[in-house]
Amino acid sequence: MIAVITGDIINSRKEPADQWLPLLKEVLAQYGKAPQHWEIFRGDSFQLLLPPENALFAALQIKSGIKQFRNLDVRMAIGIGEQDHKAKKISESNGSAFVRSGEGFEALKKQNLGIFTGNAELDEILNLLLALALLTMDNWSPTVATIIKASLEHAEKSQTELTGILNRSQSSISEGLKRGGYDEVLRMEEFYRQKIRNL
Repeated sequence: MIAVITGDIINSRKEPADQWLPLLKEVLAQYGKAPQHWEIFRGDSFQLLLPPENALFAALQIKSGIKQFRNLDVRMAIGIGEQDHKAKKISESNGSAFVRSGEGFEALKKQNLGIFTGNAELDEILNLLLALALLTMDNWSPTVATIIKASLEHAEKSQTELTGILNRSQSSISEGLKRGGYDEVLRMEEFYRQKIRNL
């Protein structure tokens, strides 16, 4: 089983690409090499192939990275399934994970993040949780998004240690995490991991 994230940047023309593109590439590169594991195409669209249990975490990293720009957001569909054909480029690979990710992406309307596993009951639960989480995540300010991304990527560090990375006081980090619903988002991510392991 693999996961494929298909995504695009919302309002990408409102910010210069040289601002947000390096940040997107930096997150994608943590999960493998281009173009076998990830690709950016049509300027603001991307695909990422990775282990299923890491997919939601990666999506949270991408979202918190892109939300550091006030005018931007990101739309993503996580498809989980098989990979039937492994090509040198992710865009030329196929299998049920790719189909679910692509069809799921086309189906995203009101919600800008969805999970598609092929198990209707599980999808309903996970997407309901996501809908509730997005009420907070879609409203992350650039400051909150910056704090959340750093906290995700340095989970082993205390808030005091994060002050050095973020150049912010511990109280402003604590406040940002609370405003961004960080603990609740992490609980949802852990729930997702448990469910995916049992698939």
